[in-house]
Amino acid sequence: MKFVIQRVTHASVTVEEKIVGEIEKGFLVLIGVGKQDTEKEADYLVKKLTGLRIFEDENGKTNLSLKDVGGSLLLISQFTLYANCRAGNRPSFIEAGDPKHAEKLYEYIIAQCREKIEKVETGIFGAEMKVNLCNDGPFTILLEQEAS
Repeated sequence: MKFVIQRVTHASVTVEEKIVGEIEKGFLVLIGVGKQDTEKEADYLVKKLTGLRIFEDENGKTNLSLKDVGGSLLLISQFTLYANCRAGNRPSFIEAGDPKHAEKLYEYIIAQCREKIEKVETGIFGAEMKVNLCNDGPFTILLEQEAS
């Protein structure tokens, strides 16, 4: 499982010219689910995500978490995080989870995040989405957890 986390001042996701999810200060998280991933990997990454201390404190140190700053989450499913470009120029996605499996884990991740963070917005699984963001920093972190 892979999470690409971007600290943002604002972010939104649009489907068919309609904003379906929007946040101010917080994290935009692109979520990739592999075919072997389970709730165990999701639990680990959600705990890391919600505990990340990458907001500045009064001394300018990245020492504050999402909760500490009243931040929000915008969660977007993105199977292309599993693109394999080692052979040729056309990406292969055979390592990505099948859509039913990935959607189930994506929904599980959303539910787990909503237990920990007050405002959680989402995209629409499988939809053609346009994502707009202002990366704050820029600050981007990749979290990965392989299925055990």
